[in-house]
Amino acid sequence: MYKKFVAGALLAVSAATAITVAPSSADAAKKKVSLKELNVQFVPSSQADTIQAKAKPLEKLLKKQLGIPVHVTISTDYNTIVEAMGSKKVDMGFLPPDAYVQAHKQYKAKVILQSERYGINDKKNDGSNTDKLVSYYRAMVLVKKDSKIKSIKDLKGKKIAVQDTTSDSGYLFPAVDLYNKGVNIFKGGTQLVTVKGHDQGVLSVLNGDTDAAFIFDDARNIVKADNPSVFKKTKALMLSSKIPNDTIALRKSVSKKDAKTIQKAMIKVSKTTQGKKILNDVYSWAGVAKSKDSNFKVVRQYSAQLEKLTAK
Repeated sequence: MYKKFVAGALLAVSAATAITVAPSSADAAKKKVSLKELNVQFVPSSQADTIQAKAKPLEKLLKKQLGIPVHVTISTDYNTIVEAMGSKKVDMGFLPPDAYVQAHKQYKAKVILQSERYGINDKKNDGSNTDKLVSYYRAMVLVKKDSKIKSIKDLKGKKIAVQDTTSDSGYLFPAVDLYNKGVNIFKGGTQLVTVKGHDQGVLSVLNGDTDAAFIFDDARNIVKADNPSVFKKTKALMLSSKIPNDTIALRKSVSKKDAKTIQKAMIKVSKTTQGKKILNDVYSWAGVAKSKDSNFKVVRQYSAQLEKLTAK
């Protein structure tokens, strides 16, 4: 009787051990990268709390693809995310072109993907999309439709809402393009007012707090729900030259193997119904495509020109 009891107990212990070991082995098999976790950060193109809520579901989608915990956060500005990638606090960043160029220059960040967007019907002035996917976007200099500002030369001495200095559409490209057309916003009494988020740039013009704003084309769509008349009350004074689409980049020390796995995972996620919704809701992306560093040559040229311009 005692022998039978001992044998039964040993069987029970063995079974319990098997039960506890099996799940951890299964979990290990699901892990597709060497990273223990993936820290992802977005830059705020509109109010940070709004983006946080829209981007958070990406955690579950990427975790399912990679088999590791994924944490999504929102940076306070463009420079913060670049520094966070440099200090290894952020593994993957959703970066606009100039911020990526800075991250690559300072910390050897690696671009893996670029966004795809539908073009904008600029002639209609209603924020509607074309049916064509494009690899670029433009900046817009926005003013009120009844403004006394009739041409870019009228911006002299006015108050302009801008984004952080590393924002391509909110600062870099419109500033350089205006200079190349004979308007230097850094002289002549023009006042640059930094706002956080392109929606805030639109609202500053709409509310009369500034005379103009540098925004991405067409950021008015962000505020249209709460301000249905935004397109009737405003107009594009100027559109910038083409800006390469936004990036998804990884910090330098992420291995080539992991980088490729993460790249494939993001492409898969971008094709799911929920993934498409996240990318569209956060940044108006229609999808993602593979990218390379050489795509951002024009951004480096503009950055160099702006550096010379502001040093004068």
